[in-house]
Amino acid sequence: MDPVTLTTERLLLRTVGAQDADAVYAAAQDPDIQRWTTIPSPYLREHAEGFVGQLAPDGWADASMFTFGVFLPAGALVGMLGLTMRSLGVAEVGFWTAKEHRGNGYITEATLGASRWAFIRLSVDRVEWRAEVGNAGSRAVAERAGFTIEGVLRSAINNKGVRRDCWVGSLLPSDLGLPSTAPYLPAPSRTP
Repeated sequence: MDPVTLTTERLLLRTVGAQDADAVYAAAQDPDIQRWTTIPSPYLREHAEGFVGQLAPDGWADASMFTFGVFLPAGALVGMLGLTMRSLGVAEVGFWTAKEHRGNGYITEATLGASRWAFIRLSVDRVEWRAEVGNAGSRAVAERAGFTIEGVLRSAINNKGVRRDCWVGSLLPSDLGLPSTAPYLPAPSRTP
């Protein structure tokens, strides 16, 4: 699939390229990004160059992962967001925010924009969010974006060789007022 560019009220979501390597490298020096995401630590310049030069474009080429740099209109890198295809009709969202841009709602806005695109253009019926238990910033983004927190998955994330428990949540097309591509039959409510 050819990369696309998305716009939201305040942001531009586009693929990253060689011109973005310095900004990605600088943002990824943040210890919180290295702690809570699966990027290499320490994060070296060659990691940023490999990411923007091959890893991000390859995901678009084989439609396995759609990676967006999240930018302000003036060009500053706010963060990164990826939608990884996990199974038929299911994508998992992952993101990080550059330290100086946290607290502005940018990644929440980007998550909603990318999810809407996935529901409409990729025929996705479920966007999952997962984060290591304790990653309160990521959970706050998911909750503000309207994800339903579904619980804890034990030993479900491998971060730098260590298995960790994670929170899991989901966003469905109906949460954004959109139709699903497949019928959905929720479990019956249980009332005591």
